[in-house]
Amino acid sequence: MIEARGLGKSYGGKPAVTDLSFDVRPGTVTGFLGPNGAGKSTTMRLMLGLDRGAGSTTFDGRPFDTIRQPMREVGALLEAKPFHPTRTARNHLRVLAAGHRIPDRRVDEVLGLVGLSEVARKKPSTFSMGMGQRLGLAAALLGDPHTLILDEPANGLDPQGIRWMRDLLKRLASEGRSVLVSSHLLSEMALMADELVVLGRGRLITHGPVAELTGRSAGNRVLVRTPQARELASLVGARLAGTGSVQATDDGEVSVTGLSAQEVGDLAFEHRIRVHGLTAQQASLEDVFLELTGGDEEFRARGAGHHEGGRA
Repeated sequence: MIEARGLGKSYGGKPAVTDLSFDVRPGTVTGFLGPNGAGKSTTMRLMLGLDRGAGSTTFDGRPFDTIRQPMREVGALLEAKPFHPTRTARNHLRVLAAGHRIPDRRVDEVLGLVGLSEVARKKPSTFSMGMGQRLGLAAALLGDPHTLILDEPANGLDPQGIRWMRDLLKRLASEGRSVLVSSHLLSEMALMADELVVLGRGRLITHGPVAELTGRSAGNRVLVRTPQARELASLVGARLAGTGSVQATDDGEVSVTGLSAQEVGDLAFEHRIRVHGLTAQQASLEDVFLELTGGDEEFRARGAGHHEGGRA
């Protein structure tokens, strides 16, 4: 269990993270979402004691700096570039392993796990961005930790690599590990995450299961095609009694929020209203994210043709 409580950090008097608290449960992939500048990377650094700030984070009840062999308990990937310029990928991992009394066979295991066995004797300076991400993930997995904290681990990966990453993290979580992962790839997060922590301007916007958050979205609606649109809309409005919304158009479409497709269909049947189409429209994670964070972007474009400060 990861428990973050009251995390806070300011840079030059400007708050980056403010009174942030959340949990990451074992056996789950928890997506860490927010617009650019929301404070995700700063939060991860605070959790691992890499930045000084307010609040505390515990891993199974212990702060990170009190864990004797941290790589065996918490694996982290915050940036995939800190490699020695002359060491090979394998020797880079061997040096990390030696400090935690991890045998060389585990180095070869994780290289195989992330698909780098064939380039193990090459220098990371020659690697593509995606290969560097894989090596960084190998380092995070080196100690077979029960907790993973990963900041944009899919950066630089091709579509096959992104799918591999998704499947790997879901499998690791299914083994009982706690996985906290940030990403801007919302379509992938929708397939991977069990729970979400959403930030805006350094503050918690919401935290909970993905299904629960998408289920509350205003983007969920039922669309009905019927030649009796006005009649159906009137019946639905009476049934909703102010708990949802209904709109009818002149071309025979009714849009309903607050009732399920089954409830709308049954209501139409009970009153002998002909229905030519009935569709439940489910909000996507992208819809939910934009709905939650719409006013929290750090930078917002003015629109086509506008430039800030005279620069493109």
